[in-house]
Amino acid sequence: MTKPIPRIGSRRIPNRRRIPNRRRIPIPIPNGCRIPKGVIHVQASFNNTIVTVTDVRGRVVSWASAGSCPSKFKGPRKKTPYAAQEVAYKAIRTVVDQGMQRAEVRVKGPGPGRDAALRAIQRSGIRLNFVRDVTPIPHNGCRPPKKRRL
Repeated sequence: MTKPIPRIGSRRIPNRRRIPNRRRIPIPIPNGCRIPKGVIHVQASFNNTIVTVTDVRGRVVSWASAGSCPSKFKGPRKKTPYAAQEVAYKAIRTVVDQGMQRAEVRVKGPGPGRDAALRAIQRSGIRLNFVRDVTPIPHNGCRPPKKRRL
């Protein structure tokens, strides 16, 4: 009978305790910190508009949605362009106070609030580097359901 070949370089270290994979906790941005440049994400769905302002690294500084505005927009009024305009003003007001001067805008979704939110951002006094449409487009889409048999 042949002898088994001894394993030389084992990957597992027997004496070391296994450390669980911990989720990275984001570092909060202090209130007095100046943010000169940022990214404004506009997500415009058919039912709501969400505007999120982040710094360049992707940490959220401010956000607002038509549903979070105090008692103004409920139900079908959330999807209107006027609601999107108010949401953009509300989200940007805090970062302008923190000193943001330049931003890039990323627009996602087909909703009616896209253009209104973009116009509100341009009127807020922040200089825009570029506006990018990041709406996910399927290349081939989902597989269609099987044919009905009657």
